Amino acid sequence: MNLMLTYQKWRNYNRTREALERLGDRELADLGIARDKIDDIARGRAL
Repeated sequence: MNLMLTYQKWRNYNRTREALERLGDRELADLGIARDKIDDIARGRAL
């Protein structure tokens, strides 16, 4: 069970990070997200 939860968290992190990285700087700014904070946001989403 723990392995499955770890995998799900990793997938959530990876999907969020990839989606945010595809956005342009202007789109990120509209959302109030700095490009250098993408990893932090993705990690927070995975929890």
